[in-house]
Amino acid sequence: EVQLVESGGELVQPGGSLRLSCAASGFTFSMYDMSWVRQAPGKGPEWVSGISNGGGSTRYADSVKGRFTISRDNAKNTMYLQMNSLKPEDTARYYCAARWHRLTLTPDPEKYNYIYWGQGTQVTVSS
Repeated sequence: EVQLVESGGELVQPGGSLRLSCAASGFTFSMYDMSWVRQAPGKGPEWVSGISNGGGSTRYADSVKGRFTISRDNAKNTMYLQMNSLKPEDTARYYCAARWHRLTLTPDPEKYNYIYWGQGTQVTVSS
């Protein structure tokens, strides 16, 4: 059974930090590019960041560039998102998603463009 399980979301004050994890199982994790996509209540999905299958290429949305860092450990079948200097507008449910490796990482927030999609973890930034 294929699974993507996100964890690490919680309530944090503005300016704080969180590290999200995405644990993969049931497929060959190292063959897939991975992304983080978030969705705030009442809004459409927003692509946050992506990482190539080997980890050598990363890309970020302008809204998080310089504050968030994506990484992966293929030996552990896990992807991470280190989030620093969090803002209230970062409040959303964060999903990890997988699709076949491509030559370039492209920002894509739509679930139907991914092969696997997790259940999400809630991040709330509030004082």
